Amino acid sequence: MPIPLVNSIASWFLKKRFHQIELFLKYPNEVQTELLLNLIETAKDTQIGKKHDFASISNYRTFADRIPISNYEEYHDIIERSRNGETNIFWPTPIKWFAKSSGTTNSKSKFIPVSIDSLEDCHYAAGKDLLCMYLNNNENSQMFTGKSLRLGGSKELYRENGTVFGDLSAILIDNMPLWAEFSSTPSNKVSLMSDWEYKMQAIVDETINENVTSLTGVPSWMLVLLNNVLETTGKNNLFEIWPNLEVYFHGGVSFTPYKDQYKKILPQSGFKYYEIYNASEGFFAIQDQNNSSELLLMLDYGIFYEFIPMDTYGTSKQKVIPLSEVKLHQNYAIIITTNAGLWRYKIGDTVRFTSINPYRIKVSGRTKHHINVFGEELIIENAEEALKKVCKKTKSQIVDYTAAPIFMNGKEKGAHEWIIEFKTPPEDIHYFNELFDNALKSLNSDYEAKRYNNITLNKPSIHIARKNLFYDWLKQNNKLGGQHKVPRLSNTRDYIDELLSLNS
Repeated sequence: MPIPLVNSIASWFLKKRFHQIELFLKYPNEVQTELLLNLIETAKDTQIGKKHDFASISNYRTFADRIPISNYEEYHDIIERSRNGETNIFWPTPIKWFAKSSGTTNSKSKFIPVSIDSLEDCHYAAGKDLLCMYLNNNENSQMFTGKSLRLGGSKELYRENGTVFGDLSAILIDNMPLWAEFSSTPSNKVSLMSDWEYKMQAIVDETINENVTSLTGVPSWMLVLLNNVLETTGKNNLFEIWPNLEVYFHGGVSFTPYKDQYKKILPQSGFKYYEIYNASEGFFAIQDQNNSSELLLMLDYGIFYEFIPMDTYGTSKQKVIPLSEVKLHQNYAIIITTNAGLWRYKIGDTVRFTSINPYRIKVSGRTKHHINVFGEELIIENAEEALKKVCKKTKSQIVDYTAAPIFMNGKEKGAHEWIIEFKTPPEDIHYFNELFDNALKSLNSDYEAKRYNNITLNKPSIHIARKNLFYDWLKQNNKLGGQHKVPRLSNTRDYIDELLSLNS
């Protein structure tokens, strides 16, 4: 298809879609309320709908009073029934696809329902919106003159009992329209290979001769791929291979630990980074401005949002609020109700609102991925900001890390134990640790209070990991691939003890 025609079609879609986006920007809470009532009406004759008498629910308050907050464990049995072919349990249309996720806090596989509604009106709609927003902000973009290098999961799709399961990325690739495949690289055949290490080289071989204009994938795994590209070609940076490369669309894990490494292999000042926030359960937010770290919460993808303030999360005082009641700069756990039949479902992520008009967020961490053994409430956002500051001061670079508590033992105080794999290690790890401890104090008043005069916490203990430690750990646990993540912070020592034993 000629490029001017592609741009004309994109421009037409852009204008049409921006009218709809303007609607939820102007009337966010009304759009969310109408969406909720539509979901309830659609599912009123399902088993869940009849159990909670959806037919008599006409407002948010009744909905919140009648339907309990749930998590995957509480959904497990009915999802298994759905996977075995039973229909109309939690959503009226048959659920054909299930996104398999190992999660980041539990090795047990999860199978998240993906309906035709969520596939079309959420995941694919978000992909189009992402392009729309990027093109709207960059009118001279030449992205459509080349291909997008996409890096998805490493699992094939598996079929049983008339249903299909696999990585979300594999489900999206398998159902992708023909035009989208033509504009992407590598081919579907290579994208869906199950052997991650063999697939990596196949992607390199297939893409180095393409005109790649954009990148899409999780930062940690994309960095592995791009370094393999440079190693295979012997080039110093990616523009020597793909001179028309202009943007990287990334999500899945925080970009903060990887930013400096990307700037080294993508040294042009005009190169763009666009962040997305999606998961197996849905697509939630998109960076809608150049050079921004804030994400616009998308309110018309068939997802109704609720939030739990993290200062009451998991306590007897836990309070659930709708979008209309959120406040700036507070940490919230996300609760979603979706067009795939998840009702008041905890996804395990936490966010902060950076803007109320419009609703923009930053992902701050995981409800379970924090350390709060001693009342220090250390979240991933604190950890990564501190590491970023210290790496800059010590001219070091990090590949991966994880941390866990050292529990109090008799009169011995507690501490945090870190294992960090460096690409460029600091000259003095003790100085690095001192800077890191001080950075955490400056970012987290609870941590600072517990560290005051070593009242509760001793200073952190940091181990330097051998090369490829985290890669080997993921491989040992059958978690190689684009959608698997190293757990960053934990209240238990399960992960760190495994890694320390592998590091010896």
